[in-house]
Amino acid sequence: MTGIADEAPVTLDTLKQLMAQFAKERDWDRFHSPRNLLLALVGEVGELSEIFQWKGEVPKGLPGWKEEEKVHLGEELSDVLLYLVRLSDICGVDLGKAALRKVQLNAIKYPAKVCKEVVSVSSTPEENPSTNNGAAPDAD
Repeated sequence: MTGIADEAPVTLDTLKQLMAQFAKERDWDRFHSPRNLLLALVGEVGELSEIFQWKGEVPKGLPGWKEEEKVHLGEELSDVLLYLVRLSDICGVDLGKAALRKVQLNAIKYPAKVCKEVVSVSSTPEENPSTNNGAAPDAD
């Protein structure tokens, strides 16, 4: 279907090319404005959220999940990724480079030494409001 072997590593560039080809073959480029793609992406994030909505906290590895639930999760995660890749392509943003830059900026904003010290000061999130209620800092 895609012409890519299952064993080949998947890159953002490969996905970008596949999505561009997919849209072109269907004459969908005329619909793929940044706004439309963003709204579609938000819709897919909503569908992804529905999977977790009533499950409470879910441990890593998704123990207890049925195989079909994991397959469905993979499909929704893929929808989000594909719209994000397409949006970045249409906007002329190199998503891989932008992501690497953002990781570097976050490393400066949240130095490992300081973050580890904050975590070691408090054993519970309630005791230390600077830990963002126990959640990891937003990748803003």
